[in-house]
Amino acid sequence: MTPEPDDRLLTVVNPATGETLDTLPAATAEEVDRAVDRAHRVLDSGVWAGRPPRERAAVLLRLADLMDRDAEILARLDCEDAGKPVTECRTGDVPAAIESIRWFAEAADKVFGRIAPTGHDHLGLISREPVGVVAAVLPWNYPLAMAAWKVGPALAAGNSLLLKPAEATPRSALHLARLATEAGLPDGTLTVLPGHGPRAGRALARHPGIGALSFTGSTATGRRILADAAETNFKRVSLEMGGKSPQVLMPDALDFGADLIDDMIEAAFLTTGQNCTAGSRILVHEDIAAEVVARFTAAAGALAVGDPAEPGTRTGPLISRAARDRVAHAVAAAVDAGAVAHTAGLPAGLHPRGAYYPPTVVTGAPDGSAVLTEELFGPVVTVQTFTTEQEAIRTANATPYGLAASLWTHDLDTAFRLARGIQAGVVSVNAYSEGGITAPFGGWKQSGFGGAERSTDAFAQWTREKTVWIRTR
Repeated sequence: MTPEPDDRLLTVVNPATGETLDTLPAATAEEVDRAVDRAHRVLDSGVWAGRPPRERAAVLLRLADLMDRDAEILARLDCEDAGKPVTECRTGDVPAAIESIRWFAEAADKVFGRIAPTGHDHLGLISREPVGVVAAVLPWNYPLAMAAWKVGPALAAGNSLLLKPAEATPRSALHLARLATEAGLPDGTLTVLPGHGPRAGRALARHPGIGALSFTGSTATGRRILADAAETNFKRVSLEMGGKSPQVLMPDALDFGADLIDDMIEAAFLTTGQNCTAGSRILVHEDIAAEVVARFTAAAGALAVGDPAEPGTRTGPLISRAARDRVAHAVAAAVDAGAVAHTAGLPAGLHPRGAYYPPTVVTGAPDGSAVLTEELFGPVVTVQTFTTEQEAIRTANATPYGLAASLWTHDLDTAFRLARGIQAGVVSVNAYSEGGITAPFGGWKQSGFGGAERSTDAFAQWTREKTVWIRTR
């Protein structure tokens, strides 16, 4: 008989091998209480919130330098915990996390207040102040990068931050906290609380001493967090949730040549498709559909599937065997309903306990099938055809999500019409992109709520405005 899991512990498992990497104590609700009390004491002391912005920036810039020094350690931790290809971690996730910390550090003294228009006998000052003690709950697919998106603006603004990493991927966040201490961040200003969602995560969402909470993860969990906040202290909540992003190809898309297929592959299979902005739905004009499917499926079949620790691996395992089985079931159900699954299968020699699933392209899926409507979070892409722009827009919007989209055409008017018509927070044109650190990132519909990540807009999650109204005499 399999023993019941001990909810006092977190077992970190390598999804490429099924082997245990580490066992950590799991934070309890009582530990959350103590962390909140400590964070308030630090906040009230002014040792961080009371520092001039440039001094806070200097500490965060030292943190970025230390992350740069330990970049290989951080890349290896995320590779092992999440099964992410190590090359993706080295060239994407870790550099992006370092950039986020540096950018928000440098922006610390560039978020200005306002002056209200008044007569000569009044002065209206509108300032931004830190919320105080705040929290963030992280996903497992970008453990370090998402931590940096929260840590950068929250700490630059002067808050004390409680950070709960995903159960499966806590180790890079713990290393980040150690580096923050080394950089000179006062104790209690950044507290990492590895724990289970129903205990530590829910305790953060319901705690009356936390003034704001930012969450990245599933829509179902986001709903629970919002409900918990509403039932307790109405803390400010910002949610970045799921997606079912379309890639729209107009009749002239093939003119982009290899760039088109390369970007489509990245959109679909980056992080083994476990990416909230993954371009998991290809909508292609019927005039070019046959050639696109042939070229795209060939490119998908040529992706190197293997051990994520090997530099040449492009596609690693899913986060768990349960996740793999869920993806496999959705594809099998679509095939049973008449769809065709195009896949090269898995190569020989993979670890038998690894959570691997091959890059797969599904054509002919019937309307309403899970592969078309649900966020599978795996290396599975569907192909649908259209004949008119209006049909493309309707199909792109036929989902409760609205996080991202990409579209391909040389025609500027067509690009503007599609970009305006597609309901998504980020639309990339002739590329797959989430934008840069200077542009806000957030979704529409059930993909986002309450705030944006990146850019100076991110400070709105972690600050609150105060009006000081002065009568002059």
